Amino acid sequence: MPQLPGTDLTVSDLCLGGNVFGWTADEATSFAVLDRYLDATPSTVAPFVDTAEMYGDGVSEQILGAWMAERGVRDRVVVATKASPGRKEHPLAAGEIRAAAERSLRNLRTDRIDLYYAHYDDATTPLEETLTAFDELVQAGKVRYAAASNYSAARLAEARETADRLGVRGYAALQTHYNLVERPGYEDGLRDVVAAQGIGTLPYFALAKGFLTGKYRAGEQVDSPRAQGAGAYVGERGDRVLAALADVAAEQGVPVPAVALRWLAEQPTVVAPIASGRSVEQLADLLPMQDLVLTDEQLRSLTKASS
Repeated sequence: MPQLPGTDLTVSDLCLGGNVFGWTADEATSFAVLDRYLDATPSTVAPFVDTAEMYGDGVSEQILGAWMAERGVRDRVVVATKASPGRKEHPLAAGEIRAAAERSLRNLRTDRIDLYYAHYDDATTPLEETLTAFDELVQAGKVRYAAASNYSAARLAEARETADRLGVRGYAALQTHYNLVERPGYEDGLRDVVAAQGIGTLPYFALAKGFLTGKYRAGEQVDSPRAQGAGAYVGERGDRVLAALADVAAEQGVPVPAVALRWLAEQPTVVAPIASGRSVEQLADLLPMQDLVLTDEQLRSLTKASS
């Protein structure tokens, strides 16, 4: 069970993405997915669910909040959500952050957010103002830890310098785009900053918009709202990665997506990959990653195939 460095948040190996709640999964289906995820998580581990105020304009948060209230499991679940830009002129201004947090707390039917992200950087607002606003929420007990999402290496480094100068805690984690076929954007610089700061990374699009499930191949039509995005990876390199994944999956006797997620979870600085399932059946292909142990040779073969 991984722990977010510098925090007391010990979480599940898989962070369940809530972006599908209220979008491709209605409330009943979302409840079923969450029930299955909870059942598959050992009682000694905290199920980790990620959402954002902009997902369905708050509907994702509302569904998660309703589920936690109905099941009585809020104290067991680690909840991450985000202060999103939406139509805000200055998304990370102090007033906007406070208002966004209050909306999310109401939607989630809770009195605290475990991990609260700045969803996107806001160059129009001084980092001093943003970090102070997040720290005030932490001091008030409404947020346990603040985090950054979609920050560049330079901006993340600047945020840490600013937090140290202000004497506030700053960001405890980074959420960024990273997976087996999207590596340079994180590995070429950003990862070094994360490691130097001693924080952890929660990668989104961990399955490359579905491509790493293995169902997107040249000439094949897939009924999915993410088909176009996944299709961008189709080609010689993508085929090479899928072949390597299929070989390891066959050796391990697990679904292909579980192998892709386990490779990601084993990368330096990664705490838990974020992946979503719009049905219990899709979730079933992800869950084996939590107990999966890849050999060094298997890890090397996947890394080589994606290089």
